[in-house]
Amino acid sequence: MSEPSPLPLNAPLPWLVEDWMRLNGARRDGRLAHGLLFSGPRGIGKRHLVELLARSLLCETPTAEGLACGRCADCTLIAAESHPDLLRVGPDPEAKSDEIPIAAIRALVERGALTPSRAAWKVTLVDPADHLNAAAANALLKTLEEPPGAALIVLVTEQPGRLPATIRSRCRQIRIPTPATADALTWLTGRIPAKDAALRLCLAHGGPLRALGELNEDLLRQRRERFDGFLAIARGERDPVVEAAAWNGLGARLCLDWLAGWMVDLVRLAASEHPIHLDNPDLRDALSGLARRLEPASTHRLLQRVLRARALVETRVNPQLLLESLSIEWLRVGAGQAPGRS
Repeated sequence: MSEPSPLPLNAPLPWLVEDWMRLNGARRDGRLAHGLLFSGPRGIGKRHLVELLARSLLCETPTAEGLACGRCADCTLIAAESHPDLLRVGPDPEAKSDEIPIAAIRALVERGALTPSRAAWKVTLVDPADHLNAAAANALLKTLEEPPGAALIVLVTEQPGRLPATIRSRCRQIRIPTPATADALTWLTGRIPAKDAALRLCLAHGGPLRALGELNEDLLRQRRERFDGFLAIARGERDPVVEAAAWNGLGARLCLDWLAGWMVDLVRLAASEHPIHLDNPDLRDALSGLARRLEPASTHRLLQRVLRARALVETRVNPQLLLESLSIEWLRVGAGQAPGRS
């Protein structure tokens, strides 16, 4: 199950005010579609916006701005995570797979979960929606085609393209953009050390919540250690299999994000003779020196492999073997050898 937002729920985040006003206007005027698909990069607040909407719909006495009052019986039940009309559907944390199975969708219908029991709406949050397996997606499609009048099904995802086109076409799509850098930094002021704010926001690809919640000082230290290992492989001073084990220990998805960022910056630096924007501005000097001695075509081919690996890590592929393969290829590229084309 997805977790409720840890942020205060008495107002939208500053960069989401206009999105909230549009949603609240649709709610107020009876124009709210029965299927909503919220998408956008990680850490920009889309789940916070979804939580505001769900609570607003179930609240007995919403404010003039359409926000939940936080005091009524329904709000109390939501706070206790026991409101019968707010359902959260996601991967089973006890299961080996991170898929959302068909059983989770069937249960919604079989127990009459799409009919409100006490509030005016029944709200179902499916998150992350791109984890629906094929059978679950088909089952959900049938519900979206013939939704009950008082049911709202909200899908949340970072990767809407992984959802079937039939699902996307039956939802009103709400894409939340990355906030302006200045707005994000203003919001982060006082929440994280000022010396780290710009770097953490850059590494979070502009997602303020990701910069706040994920990229703490300990993680920045571990990133630097793994970058040192990355450089050591290129110099032939580190066993790539040993380094791959360290990557896997931190989490394949996280390290592949870092690795992709380093490779992208290397390709950019190799292709330009002028100062350019980097995803890793704090590593510019080390990356620039490395880029000057790498063969551009080989570097670019390895980048493509890393990007494919980042998609594969969402499947049942063995992450250790995947990371070992990439680290060995990086040893070859760093030594001036052409990587394999597998």
